[in-house]
Amino acid sequence: MAASIMEVKDQLDKSLHDESKPWGSVMGKVEAATGVNRTVIFLGVVVFIGLWLVFGYAGQLVCNLVGFVYPAYASMHAIESARTDDDKKWLTYWVVFAIFSLLEFFTDIITGWLPLYWFFKCIFMVWLMMPTELNGSIIIYNRIIRPKFLEHNGENANKVLTKEH
Repeated sequence: MAASIMEVKDQLDKSLHDESKPWGSVMGKVEAATGVNRTVIFLGVVVFIGLWLVFGYAGQLVCNLVGFVYPAYASMHAIESARTDDDKKWLTYWVVFAIFSLLEFFTDIITGWLPLYWFFKCIFMVWLMMPTELNGSIIIYNRIIRPKFLEHNGENANKVLTKEH
């Protein structure tokens, strides 16, 4: 357990120091201006957002921004890159996001009564976009969505895919 926590911490540090990421230069400037380690700054922002989702106003807006802004930005980068593995990752995210949003629409009356709903939804959205092998969108797609899709569209899906390529 301690080894996996250290692995996550190392990945977080590596990602926060990656200047090719959109937050790399911003975190560097904030770190230089404040003298506070960027990991501590990141964790402070995460705690602030978490508390905001629990106690603050407009939790739905904050949660939807977390689930939309970075994935949209990363998707645009994936479209513009020559690699195709990132395209598949973000397309998978958007499929899971769309299905979850559709399900959420029909349970809106129930979700309004759950006190920590936006907090847990935000955690779920972050899990869907995690850049690890435990990426939630890939797990949900492979275990739930893809088998159902192939069950109902198996032969048709293969025909459509071969016609497009």
